[in-house]
Amino acid sequence: MSELNVVSISEAQIPAEPFEARHLIGGSWQESADGAVFERVSPSHGTVVTRACKGGLKDVDAAISAARETFDQGDWARASGKERSGFLLKVADLIDRERERIALLETLESGKPISQAKAEIEGASDLWRYAASLARTMHGESHNSLGSDMLGMVLKEPIGVVSIITPWNFPFLIVSQKLPFALAAGCTAVIKPSEMTPATTVILGELCQEAGIPDGVVNIVLGYGDPVGAAMTTDTQVDMVTFTGSTGVGKAIVKSAAQTLKKVSLELGGKNPQVIFPDADLESAVDAVVFGIYFNAGECCNSGSRIIVHEEIAEEFIQRTVDLSREVPFGDPLDPSTKVGAIITPEHQNKIDTYVREAVESGADVRLGGASLSVPGLTGHFYQPTVISNLKNDMPIVREEVFGPVLSVLTFKTLEEAIGLVNDAEYGLSAGVWSENVHTCLEFARRAQAGTVWTNTWMDGFPEMPFGGVKESGQGRELGKYGLDEFLEAKTVTMRIGRTRAPWVDPRDR
Repeated sequence: MSELNVVSISEAQIPAEPFEARHLIGGSWQESADGAVFERVSPSHGTVVTRACKGGLKDVDAAISAARETFDQGDWARASGKERSGFLLKVADLIDRERERIALLETLESGKPISQAKAEIEGASDLWRYAASLARTMHGESHNSLGSDMLGMVLKEPIGVVSIITPWNFPFLIVSQKLPFALAAGCTAVIKPSEMTPATTVILGELCQEAGIPDGVVNIVLGYGDPVGAAMTTDTQVDMVTFTGSTGVGKAIVKSAAQTLKKVSLELGGKNPQVIFPDADLESAVDAVVFGIYFNAGECCNSGSRIIVHEEIAEEFIQRTVDLSREVPFGDPLDPSTKVGAIITPEHQNKIDTYVREAVESGADVRLGGASLSVPGLTGHFYQPTVISNLKNDMPIVREEVFGPVLSVLTFKTLEEAIGLVNDAEYGLSAGVWSENVHTCLEFARRAQAGTVWTNTWMDGFPEMPFGGVKESGQGRELGKYGLDEFLEAKTVTMRIGRTRAPWVDPRDR
């Protein structure tokens, strides 16, 4: 334990009173219809951070009805791209203004480091600005090659009312990967944040109101998946569901949404590999591996949770990864020097530890960590940086999403074997390759079954680049122009010019 870099409790101030969170329905902040509330306790500091209204079916129905009525009135859906863009840009400016407040609450609710939270809020405002640019550049198509008397057009129209269901690991960033794109398209929305991280989504609702977005365009219902999330996926007034979270819940959403044939967009789990060849820049690769597994305490769909290392360099690479892992500051999320904070709940911490213990029982070697972490002055839930080797590809810790700071190490001999290990997985969110040979990188990028492939880097992201997975990592895409397209329907308009249509019934036959 003493060999790890542990950051003890800082002197940062925690708010004296919990944040009070209510539903936003039709432009009005409301209590739950039955008066129910719930509290969120900080996983790092053990204090009540948020007291939130606990939504029920009446609250969901009211929010969806408000979104439906607002969309059908057409003022928002038919507004110009310039108008919608202006509102989104105002929200982006307000996010920047409130960055410190948003980051503090997100840190306390989620356990992530304050420096990381601030960076994510900055990234979120950039997403709103990028979506604003898409609102002004959205366009359809025209076809003037159908014949001299025909003209074809393809119009892009908003899909309608969208249910947005977001997770606890990146609550503000992920809602900002969805909501501004839906609004840019002209949709109205009902949002359910995770019950573990509701506060920052409520703040976003406040900022949308301050920016002047019309009542009923953005609605928020707080509470649990049952009944709030479930009702948002089955209501006949909802046209689309977009969800980020576990693969299991994603499958349940597809099943429930199928009853009304709603469009469903899913960003789900991952068991993302990084493949390291002998000619790689090992110093950079080791740093990227350490970043990829410990960023957000490994509670990240894009976590680089399994590495596949060429057997010639495997032992050296493992040892260098272990050595660098010891230097990563784990501990109090409110300390600016901390890079890895708390685990979201004690139940999730136990799940992480169970994967590790089962791997050890199956013969794996724990090269570092493998147990909970005590942080002086804090009563929260922390887990040690963990590196595990001597694994087989059929072990659960290798194939399933641990969602914690636990790195699994496999080895390979040839490119074919490496690609086989990469693709022998239920998931396909992202993958990485490390080699100085551009041919190796390009072949890997073409053959890896993943929505994103990084070469000689890890987890660089930009609003312009689409994000999403294949196989059980999801369907659909976020970000880029594809992120806007998810919220649009194509309508074909075929026009005949002049009285040139030949009669179906020949007048001579009458």
